[in-house]
Parts: sequence; C-alpha cells; structure tokens
Amino acid sequence: MNNISIVGIDLAKHVFHLHGVDHKGREVFSKKVSRLALRTTLAQLPRCVVALEACGGAHYWAREVRALGHEVQLIPPQYVKPFVLGHKNDARDARGIAEAAAREATPRVAPKTQPQQALQAMHRVRSRAIANRTALGNELHGLLAEMG
Repeated sequence: MNNISIVGIDLAKHVFHLHGVDHKGREVFSKKVSRLALRTTLAQLPRCVVALEACGGAHYWAREVRALGHEVQLIPPQYVKPFVLGHKNDARDARGIAEAAAREATPRVAPKTQPQQALQAMHRVRSRAIANRTALGNELHGLLAEMG
C-alpha cells in the first residue's frame, strides 16, 4: 500500500467508502470504513492526496484529514458526477471522486476553517431572519389593506 497516490472518500452518516489508486490510476484498494475507524485508517496510509466531495461535513473532514498530514482536495459534486459509472452507489461515488481528483482541470473548493464556517453560519441565519421579517411585514400590510 505504499504506492497510493489518491484516496477518494464518499462521505456518509455512518459508513464511508474509500477508493485508493496509484499514480497510474490503477485501483490499490476499495473498502468500507465506519465513522469511528476513518481517522485510524487514514493515519495508517502513507502521505497522499485525499479527495472528498464538497458536501455536508466535508470541511470538517478536510481539517481532520489535513491534521493527519495528507493533502486534501474538495471537489464540487457537479464535477464528480461525470466520473461515476453505472448506477450510483457509495463505492462508485468514491471511485468517481478519485478519478475526478486525478484530473488537473477539475476545479477544487478551498476547505474552510472553523471561524470561516461560524461567520458563514451567522450570515445565513441573519439573512434568513431579515427575509422572515420582511415577509411578515408584507403579509401584515396586505391583510390590513384588505380590511381598509
């Protein structure tokens, strides 16, 4: 397993699928790993590129994987989809992520830090609160206008 170049990981709730390829794109391993065993499994691998689909939880896992010394790449889902062959399942998604990561032209997403995610969450909540306030004001205005 010392010739691993890229590991594609399909993130899920409880079980993650890993797909490792060498520098020529040949499969080295493909396996299922539980959430609790993911860190241990990645810590045992040699330094390599770990590619994740940019989805819910991806920024957290990117920070965790980077702390283990691996290079992390987050790939937007629309750029992974063309590489998923056949019917969609987690193992094929992991393979597609690894294949997309092997392409230099595939766009990447920069992993966010915790302060960046906290700021983004604050802005989203504030934006939703403002939209709700505006909608409520418009609704009241319309109801009062109907009553004269």
